[in-house]
Amino acid sequence: MLRNIHNAHLNYCYAILRSIVARALVGSGLLPTLGIFHRNKYNAYCLADDIMEPYRPFCDELVYGMWKKGEIKDVEITREHKAKLLSIASMDVLFDKQKSPLMVGLSRTTNSLFECYKGERRKIIYPEFMA
Repeated sequence: MLRNIHNAHLNYCYAILRSIVARALVGSGLLPTLGIFHRNKYNAYCLADDIMEPYRPFCDELVYGMWKKGEIKDVEITREHKAKLLSIASMDVLFDKQKSPLMVGLSRTTNSLFECYKGERRKIIYPEFMA
């Protein structure tokens, strides 16, 4: 089981994921501020927080893998850890039995959200989790 020392690594990975989501939202013509479920006038990334939720297990898997390999031994996040956590952007995700990098997958997700707002689609597209 992951212990508290891994929270720093999870939080770092989630921050990276959040920024990737915000970038994808802007690239799809959406504002990351206007959330669906998340609402807070002090949070400029409510929509990014909404969209990133189903992607969190990819961060969890990455940090868990680092822990299993014995790479995480302390609360401090080393330069090597940061580089490994940054690889979340290129982690493979599965859409309709086809793999693509997470960053590309997020663009598909945010574009599908845009299409929902336009009335062209009824569901947001998310990847399958490959455990």
